[in-house]
Amino acid sequence: EINATIGMALDDDGEPLILSFLKNYINLSNPSDGFTYAGSFGDINLRKNWAEQILKKNPTINKEISLPIVTNALTHGLSIFGYLFMNTNDVIISPDLYWGNYRLIFQTAYGAKIQTFETFKNNSSFNTEGFEKLLSSQTADKITILLNFPNNPTGYTPTFKEATQINDIIIKTAEKGKNVIVICDDAYFGLVFEEGIIKESPFAMLCQAHKNILCVKIDGPTKEDYVWGFRVGFITYGIKDGTKALYGALENKTGGAVRGNISNASNLSQNLLLQAYKNPLYDKEKASKYNILKHRYLEVISILKDNKHYSEVFEPLPFNSGYFMCIRLKNADAEEVRQILLKKYSIGLIALGKDIIRVAFSATPTKVLRKLFGGLYKAALEVSKK
Repeated sequence: EINATIGMALDDDGEPLILSFLKNYINLSNPSDGFTYAGSFGDINLRKNWAEQILKKNPTINKEISLPIVTNALTHGLSIFGYLFMNTNDVIISPDLYWGNYRLIFQTAYGAKIQTFETFKNNSSFNTEGFEKLLSSQTADKITILLNFPNNPTGYTPTFKEATQINDIIIKTAEKGKNVIVICDDAYFGLVFEEGIIKESPFAMLCQAHKNILCVKIDGPTKEDYVWGFRVGFITYGIKDGTKALYGALENKTGGAVRGNISNASNLSQNLLLQAYKNPLYDKEKASKYNILKHRYLEVISILKDNKHYSEVFEPLPFNSGYFMCIRLKNADAEEVRQILLKKYSIGLIALGKDIIRVAFSATPTKVLRKLFGGLYKAALEVSKK
């Protein structure tokens, strides 16, 4: 009858005590849902909905996985993973072309060490040999592997053959008695633009592959549903012969970590997403956005094909998916080229290391992509002639 427990302010009717005009800005079936707490585990209906989406998008999964826990988007999900599983000096295996924020999340915050192998072999395929060599050199009983496909920054997703090789290498490591944790950073899931490459997450094949492999899927609607500012993500676990009790314990640990870190994720964002997933226009609208990105991807392919002379100063790294592609400069410094592009051509790109530049075609109107690559060629040529 009387609830004097929650740290919220309620009116005399038990409804949230909110500024009335703010309700007018929120188009929810129950606007009050945008003002209340969501709980540390996240909205249960959204968690169930996302779990159903994971299974629908990854039909290879045919056994039980955990119920997703809601995070404050993927960066927070990765950080929560680090809090739960990373100790000082733990090693994380990753391709050498990876999202720079991993260093802040895992190395700076938790003291882990990222060890890398060259991402591509002969600039044409995923370097499974380098991956296997680095993995086999590890002496610790616990090994953490970070898989991010489609990859940021390269925009690369493995072929079916490469994915099978990656899985086999990981399973072989587990069979040797190593305890393997696989982080599947699926930020760009679904944005695959070519045939012959995997459309499911690596989580789908690895989450039930071996009792020594714990798969952790970190994903969310940020890029999948074009809601960058909503800041909602999910952590989901999978392991061979995982029981309800095991998954329940992992969910409780994760929910507790979220509570101790941010209390809970935005209830407004979670309810907006739930409403979106029920909207009859959802699939059609999402497909139209995908087609825009695919059209830009195909335009980049066409530009590179039409301008063979670009190979004088740079070569594209393999790409087939996601938001980005990268070029490797042949005789020019990436930062110097970036500065010239910005000052002389008003083109903004990201320099990675000494010789790689990342292009976000996701954010570039199709009509100016040729101008972008033309400017990139001129700037690279100018620097290479110095």
